[in-house]
Amino acid sequence: MTAVQAAGRLGISLPTLYSYVSRGMLRSETVAGQPRTRRYLREDIRRLADQKEARRDPAKAAASGLHWGSPVLESALTLIAEGRIYYRGIDAIELAQHASVEEVAALLWTGDRRQASSLFSRANLASEQELGRTALSLVAKAAHLGPVERCQLALPLAAATDLAAYDLRPAAVPKTGARILRLLFSAMCRRPASTPLELSLQEAWLPGRRGAADLVRAALIVCADHELNVSAFTARCIASARATPYEAVAGSLAALKSRRHGGLSVEVEVLFREAARARNLRQFLGERLRLHTDLPGFSHRLYPKGDPRAALLLSLAEREGRQRGRKNALRGLPAELAEAARELTGEYPTLDFALVALARALNLPPQSPLALFALGRTIGSIAHAIEQYADDQLIRPRARYVGIVPEN
Repeated sequence: MTAVQAAGRLGISLPTLYSYVSRGMLRSETVAGQPRTRRYLREDIRRLADQKEARRDPAKAAASGLHWGSPVLESALTLIAEGRIYYRGIDAIELAQHASVEEVAALLWTGDRRQASSLFSRANLASEQELGRTALSLVAKAAHLGPVERCQLALPLAAATDLAAYDLRPAAVPKTGARILRLLFSAMCRRPASTPLELSLQEAWLPGRRGAADLVRAALIVCADHELNVSAFTARCIASARATPYEAVAGSLAALKSRRHGGLSVEVEVLFREAARARNLRQFLGERLRLHTDLPGFSHRLYPKGDPRAALLLSLAEREGRQRGRKNALRGLPAELAEAARELTGEYPTLDFALVALARALNLPPQSPLALFALGRTIGSIAHAIEQYADDQLIRPRARYVGIVPEN
């Protein structure tokens, strides 16, 4: 924003705006070719405006904070700004193209990617194999369960014998997190997971297609965290009560598989199947809007100009389709569907849409988009639990009573 726009939004004078910058309350930068002109970050302006509103009406600010409003707690994990996403200050899209899943987990859990080797060492994971033996034997027999349900079955069984999980010190919880993460990969695959973790999924879903592991890895990494979403906040609430990481992850998975969170990908899978049978995609989407008022897999309010996670996965899905020479009805459908939706609604695809597109390009089994989302996001849920353990505060908001007033 320009100085005039920023001052107007905050209701302050230009000298006061400049003082905010000198005091570190606002960030500014020069405009290319105009060294005497500066611009101000919209995110900073919005934050200060929200703080001002909170001082005027604290109750209103607190209520709006639960609905995409002002931040309600501090976190050093994920930043979403200017249409980009960063894990501890590193571009998540760059990480998805170059880092390993284990490195991203170590980065979010400890702040140091180099800790991956020790966290996922044989010494630490040897106990996981013993812990998960009974759990995996039951999961293997539960063929009727979906991927997330298999994880939900395995967690309490393994937790019952992992006594080290009660150690909530900062150095201990990441080790527990590594055991949990590999346990869930094992539950998804119905066999002991290997390292790198994405190879386990590739071998379970696409035996012999080693090249597909890179695409799976990228999907897992862009799913790893997304600030204070429903599953992350659930994990933080549970961790704030000093429950174990197993219990925090179990709670986050319960929230994640719901249809307004990770479970939305199941609706997107249905949309793709119906669209594949449609003769005219524009008419099909118009009818869908008439009947349902929205399109699953489109529009994210944090990314008005498009979800960068979706853009990466869609490009990978398109490349995979070209390389494998799939028929246009399958290969071109995601792009055609996205274009038709863009023309009708002006909205861009979200991560849910891209996960389904990638699953179709790789010919993965049903519900694999949800499985990728759940496994990736577990990394973030553990990170939020670790951060909450360090905070030592119980998350306990107050409710504004609007019911019947008792008589005196």
